[in-house]
Amino acid sequence: MRDYLGRRDGFWHYVRRVPTAFAALDRRVIVRQTTKVRIADDPRGIVARRAVAKIDAEHQAYWKALYLGQSDNARERYEAARDLARALGFDYVPARELLSRPTSQIVARVEAVTTRGLAPESKAADAVLGLVEKPAFRLKDLFTEYERIQRASLSGMSEEQKRRWRNAKRLAAESVFDVVGDKTLSELTRGDALDFQAWWQERVLDEGIEIGTANKSIGQVNKMYRTINTHHRLELPPLFSELRIEGETTASRSAFAAEFVQTRILEDGAFAELNEEARRVIYLMADTGLRISEAVNLTADTIVLDHQIPYVHIWPDGRKLKTAQSFRQIPLVGAALAAMKLQPNGFPRYRDKNAGLSALVNKFLTNAKLRPTPNHTLYSLRHTFEDRLTAVGAPEKVMAVLMGHKYQRPRYGDGPSLVQKRNWLQRIAFKPPASL
Repeated sequence: MRDYLGRRDGFWHYVRRVPTAFAALDRRVIVRQTTKVRIADDPRGIVARRAVAKIDAEHQAYWKALYLGQSDNARERYEAARDLARALGFDYVPARELLSRPTSQIVARVEAVTTRGLAPESKAADAVLGLVEKPAFRLKDLFTEYERIQRASLSGMSEEQKRRWRNAKRLAAESVFDVVGDKTLSELTRGDALDFQAWWQERVLDEGIEIGTANKSIGQVNKMYRTINTHHRLELPPLFSELRIEGETTASRSAFAAEFVQTRILEDGAFAELNEEARRVIYLMADTGLRISEAVNLTADTIVLDHQIPYVHIWPDGRKLKTAQSFRQIPLVGAALAAMKLQPNGFPRYRDKNAGLSALVNKFLTNAKLRPTPNHTLYSLRHTFEDRLTAVGAPEKVMAVLMGHKYQRPRYGDGPSLVQKRNWLQRIAFKPPASL
């Protein structure tokens, strides 16, 4: 690999011929730029080579932006213009805004174009002088563009998490498109946003849709709209803000009584007709309070049975955790320990399929008459776990760590140890059924 290092007037310089692929876009035949490193101070060019590598990376980004500036895609042209402006040392400023700035700023931009030997009609000149129009994103592309912007955030998700993430946003984008039509984002009005809210209000009244469902959809559209607006600096008004429909209620899941769990759910043979992995997830949750998604995604790497205190480690193993506090270690006791000794590799049948397991178990609980009320579900075991810790007087910090909740007070030290957590869990441990 060439280092493009040259000597001139006692300084190391970056020297490179403009690549043939970009010669028609950059009229400089040879690019020369000082590294500002004196040869006398760096005779072997060690420091200078690092400076040259940085300069070359900047030039390659500049040439790439020049090339993309020829694209037929409006978004690519606009992003290339922003990159070109930055490569030349300026922020991209639309021409109409630039004209309102001091003359000295405009002159500096024109000089930057001429000193680099760039033609006045070149894409680089257009970029520096703010002559590239912002892209006109259409509602039909709302979700697609939002997903593209969020691709870094999606990288840590499992396939199931990505599927659920996409489904909610895609459905919201399709809904607003159906109501408003295929306008560009800049053509949207507050009236369009209010029409979307009214459409949801009518569905709440006529179809019995939950207000929470309507508000989630409105919120999703608002977030996608704001993200695209911010990312592309479109300077659009906040059309979809403050549109939540009032009157939303949240149905809380009820906790099972501890006695009910021990005598009915952990009764020997209660889940004999359920497959082994499914019923052992139930036993695990009863004595750990794990979320369903945390339980089914345990692996041999996160199940530690050969430690003095057996435990499971909740961490982002190929998926995103719900919160930063979700990262934790939970000792195994009672029914959970008995179950995990039989599942040292986790639950491969349900890995990344927590929704499917939840539906299966809840249906089984219904048929077996193990749901005291409709609000009792598999997830209720997590609420039971929290209630039982409260009943024995566990400190708030211990409870927060075990539940994976945020502890509201300032955090000092490493938090409760495995021994401390085990001691509290042993006080509430269930007796496992004879047959697991």
